[in-house]
Amino acid sequence: MTTQLRIYTARPGRLDAWVEAWQTLVVPLRRRFGFEISGSWVDVARQQHLWVVSHPGPQSFEEANADYWRSPERVALSLDPHEYLLDEEIRTVEPVL
Repeated sequence: MTTQLRIYTARPGRLDAWVEAWQTLVVPLRRRFGFEISGSWVDVARQQHLWVVSHPGPQSFEEANADYWRSPERVALSLDPHEYLLDEEIRTVEPVL
């Protein structure tokens, strides 16, 4: 199973709005597409939102992610992350505990 740590840096003054939109729009849709979200945190000092997402299959993470982004449901959200975020860092991580 692929697991990603995603670190998003918000535009000044947009962190709270991003987290609210992410919680109410992105999380439910990701879950409908079979993704598991293990946790989510904010680093207020750095204006960052960090979250851990995985996809247990049967599709690969990449296939499921592509299906998510091109789905009519995602398009209908009318949520452009670039309105909220300056940068994103995505790391594929492996468990050690």
